Amino acid sequence: MNDLFAGKGVEINLIEEDDFLVIKESLTRMGIGSFKTKTLYQSCHILHKQGRYAIVHFKEMFAFDGREVDISESDYRRRNRIAQILSDWGLCDLVAPITEDTLAAPHEVKVLKHADKADWTLEQKYDL
Repeated sequence: MNDLFAGKGVEINLIEEDDFLVIKESLTRMGIGSFKTKTLYQSCHILHKQGRYAIVHFKEMFAFDGREVDISESDYRRRNRIAQILSDWGLCDLVAPITEDTLAAPHEVKVLKHADKADWTLEQKYDL
């Protein structure tokens, strides 16, 4: 990724223009889940700048805003896993491949089925 995203996020190409909204909605159902409270905390957002797109962790969004953040290796790995899932689903192409050693384990990312969405509280930590 070049200077546009300043090393933040996983740059992607959309397969079809409509995939932006599908990805945006899908990301609301991907993150860290609390089974006790049935709350899902969204980990990533899709960023669109100058005709290019990236999947970014919410902490990276705070950094874009100039806020100081404490982003961990597990945050990056979770972001990478989510970007890989979106690619595997055929919603985007990754500009650069993600290596297996930079991915969170599948069980570290909760993905809610669309049909289960109403049974959970969906929380965003970054408000677009």
